Amino acid sequence: MGSPHFTIWCDGHFPPDVMEELRNGVGAHRLVFPKSVSGSILQTSGPDPLLETADIAFGQPDADQIVRSTSLKWIQLTTAGYTRYDRDDVKAALLQRSAALTNSSSVYDEPCAQHLLAMMLALSRQLPQCVEEQRGDRSWQIDKHRQHSYLLRGQRALIMGFGAIGRRVAELLGPLRMNLVVMRRSPRGDEPGLTIRPEEVEDTLPWCDHILDILPDNASTKKFMGRGRFERMNPSAIFYNIGRGTTVDQDALAAALYEHRIAAAYLDVTDPEPLPPAHPLWSAPNCYITPHIAGGHANEFDRLVKHFLGNLKLFEAGAPLNDRVI
Repeated sequence: MGSPHFTIWCDGHFPPDVMEELRNGVGAHRLVFPKSVSGSILQTSGPDPLLETADIAFGQPDADQIVRSTSLKWIQLTTAGYTRYDRDDVKAALLQRSAALTNSSSVYDEPCAQHLLAMMLALSRQLPQCVEEQRGDRSWQIDKHRQHSYLLRGQRALIMGFGAIGRRVAELLGPLRMNLVVMRRSPRGDEPGLTIRPEEVEDTLPWCDHILDILPDNASTKKFMGRGRFERMNPSAIFYNIGRGTTVDQDALAAALYEHRIAAAYLDVTDPEPLPPAHPLWSAPNCYITPHIAGGHANEFDRLVKHFLGNLKLFEAGAPLNDRVI
């Protein structure tokens, strides 16, 4: 007897060549698309009648429909984050019918980690400052920039959040011989360097040179980095956020920068997004902002589809799925 044929719902907005790869890759399974497809793989396309009869969802399905569904057996998200599905009713509904939720962490761990490393290296070598001078008065401040450049070797980096992206960040920082501290709610004993719990972060912040925020968005992380914790940071330390904008009290961060209580900040995520043009973080001293592009890369969509098709083969075989969240 052959494998059952599934109805696969997809709201991903992919280029034609990647869409063709998806159509070919699902084989005999039925592939359906909502009438209204979101222009971003980060956003849901909203409720859709076709989802009601689907066995598999690939994209960003409506969370309320997931709860009501009687047919969904597996949901593959096109993101590493799963905030909109991190709900008790969603978890209960999936567990009740033994359905699975997987994300795309293995697609985004590498680009996100490289993006963070790029900024750490750029700041250590004074690259943003030199670019500003090139665009400005074109002064040749050789002594200033040589004196303010520093080596990452031997410095301490606190990694807040140790999922797939945090693990890859640690791997990339390893050859630089940095001293790593991992903040994790439930340490497992396999973390590199010192491991702390969230309640220990206040005692750890003063002696770390780099604070790397890779936290997800949930009730326990909202404004995790607030005024009190920014005040505990070393004045020469740098704050980075590639997690979620909601994990930071942005007014407190702006105040810390304007008052020179921390050295710099690099933000790839904000709250809201886009960050309003008049927001003080845009002009805060030594604040560098990128528009939520850490996970982006030229073959992103192709890798997303390949990741899904790989998991589809595992699902057909009844094998454990990659990047399973629930």
